[in-house]
Amino acid sequence: MDIVVTEAEGMRLLQFGTQWCQGVMRIAEPDRLELEYAVRMSAWLLFHNLDSLRDKHLITLGLGAGSLTKFAHRVLGMRATGVEIDERVIEACRMYFAVPADGEGLRVVHADALEYIAQVGRASIDVLQVDAYDASVEKPALDTEAFYADCRAGMREGGTVAVNLIGRDLDVRASVARIRKGVQPRAIWQFPPTEAGNVVVIAQCGEVPEEDVLAARAREIEKRWELPAGDWLAMARRIESTTTVQG
Repeated sequence: MDIVVTEAEGMRLLQFGTQWCQGVMRIAEPDRLELEYAVRMSAWLLFHNLDSLRDKHLITLGLGAGSLTKFAHRVLGMRATGVEIDERVIEACRMYFAVPADGEGLRVVHADALEYIAQVGRASIDVLQVDAYDASVEKPALDTEAFYADCRAGMREGGTVAVNLIGRDLDVRASVARIRKGVQPRAIWQFPPTEAGNVVVIAQCGEVPEEDVLAARAREIEKRWELPAGDWLAMARRIESTTTVQG
């Protein structure tokens, strides 16, 4: 697998020698979430007290160009951990994509995400973002009921799991069913596909706020970080834990 970094129209792209883009950074605004799916992955914010983010731990499985980990640490002010199996990707993120060196509140771990999440401390994660793919992007690299059960074991009370689903051989309905069985959330929010084909799924393990609370929080998210949280509320399909998952 070749790691290729290119630039065009003010953007820096990370690719693994294929047509698939693994990550993007706007050179003039390196901390901004650029890809549509990455923005939707942040919909977990709707389920959390925005004033307590600095006390919470977010883990991202699959570093890509580092956007999700960097955004959590540098913009949201959270304790953030990125887990990446390929050491060359970590080096590229540090060299080309403005991912800071490890320090207070930020850590990038060179590890197999499957092994990492199986060994992570119980009830140690507030937000888990699953975004792991190989160069072929045929289907998610981590998409089994056993894996999602390990994710659930690592979640603190009220935690949230955000999953990016994409791939030529992806079966969204089957993947969502595995998330539901493994994570056993109170509710699942499924977004429609992005233009690139990403389906973002948010699994909330704790209580789901009332609609008026969600609406107020969405307004605050838009004000603080200019994220389209109102659109998230409008487009997400809510699947309660007691209902049947549909494709």
